[in-house]
Amino acid sequence: MLTFEIKHQDRYSRGELLLRSFFGWLYIVIPHMFLLFFMSLWGVILSFISFLVVLFTGRYPQSFFEYQVKLIRWNTRLSARIFNLADDYPPFGLDAKDEYVKVDVQYPERISRGLVLLRLFFGVIYVLIPHIFILFFRIIWTQILAFVAWWVVLFTGEFPKSWHEFIVGTLRWQTRVNLYMSYMTDVYPPFSGKP
Repeated sequence: MLTFEIKHQDRYSRGELLLRSFFGWLYIVIPHMFLLFFMSLWGVILSFISFLVVLFTGRYPQSFFEYQVKLIRWNTRLSARIFNLADDYPPFGLDAKDEYVKVDVQYPERISRGLVLLRLFFGVIYVLIPHIFILFFRIIWTQILAFVAWWVVLFTGEFPKSWHEFIVGTLRWQTRVNLYMSYMTDVYPPFSGKP
């Protein structure tokens, strides 16, 4: 089970919005992406090892699982700022706390070995193709909403709540697909961004 929330603020800082928009790539994206690149490489290695462990034991190694969840949290903290869904600087590190972002994934006691093999050989057909097809159009709409919301926040200091929920829903949907394809859950991702 996934808990994925990015808190909608009553007011957004126009100054931070402008600072992120013009210099965010320099002081937010580059340092975070530099570190996340290496942390994600380790995550890929752990994911491969976990695949083998799940295949033979039916269990995802808990410490590996926790590492992957922490990596997802960090990526989500960064995405929340890139999409201007939250103010303040995104905290660094796997164990960092963020008052605006909450991501929790319930550890599964067992993972189906049959489903692992099914995902390995046919996941592209029955998971990625249908989800990516729909997400492609949803992501386009998300980008449009994020662009228009930038102007709304600039002039009013408020992010329209329904737009915020839609963008968060897109990120939530992508995370569900990633969890399923990473063998971290047996629950097929719904075609929805709702909680």
